[in-house]
Amino acid sequence: AEVADRTPRGAVRDGVSRAADLPADTEPWRAADLLGNGQRIRASDTVPFALWSAAHHLGSLTDALWTTAEGLGDVDTTCAITGGVVAARTGLADVPTQWLACREALPAWVAEAEAEA
Repeated sequence: AEVADRTPRGAVRDGVSRAADLPADTEPWRAADLLGNGQRIRASDTVPFALWSAAHHLGSLTDALWTTAEGLGDVDTTCAITGGVVAARTGLADVPTQWLACREALPAWVAEAEAEA
């Protein structure tokens, strides 16, 4: 509800308000059905469900991402939003080591840009 209060008036705010009112025990597929899962390719169809997933799993990145993936739709976008919110709270300590081992290396220009900064 606090996030909705800080969001500009419009479709995203309306969706985040609906997400805040959705019970924690709602099945992820049902939450996605009610809030949107990204199939419409717009913020109002991704952000509310992603934030709902994050809000109910703030202590576990893994649980948050699996819950979000259960919503189907634009899974990479909704999981990116959810993951960003939860990881901001938990940090890298909550990322499974197997996931870190499987990630792709960043391009060389990233390291070069960091060195210049």
